[in-house]
Amino acid sequence: MTTYSKKANDILHWVSLAKIMEYLVEVYGFEELSELVRINCFKNNPSIQSSLKFLRKTLWAREQIEWLYVRTRLEKMDEEKWWKDF
Repeated sequence: MTTYSKKANDILHWVSLAKIMEYLVEVYGFEELSELVRINCFKNNPSIQSSLKFLRKTLWAREQIEWLYVRTRLEKMDEEKWWKDF
């Protein structure tokens, strides 16, 4: 029987936090991100670098950002699939 590590089953294993932030900023921008996830680094002088620094230190915030990333990607996939079927 093969045992899999937690990372092997993690859907975000190959996605870096920097890539997640770049994608979310592209889709939402910092203003909307600050409304979706209540984190001060998205409101006050927002930058990807300052956000990464905070998210790497704060697990609860990182988990919220990862969840938002997965939700957003799934919603985009649903939208694209719907248009292809139409």
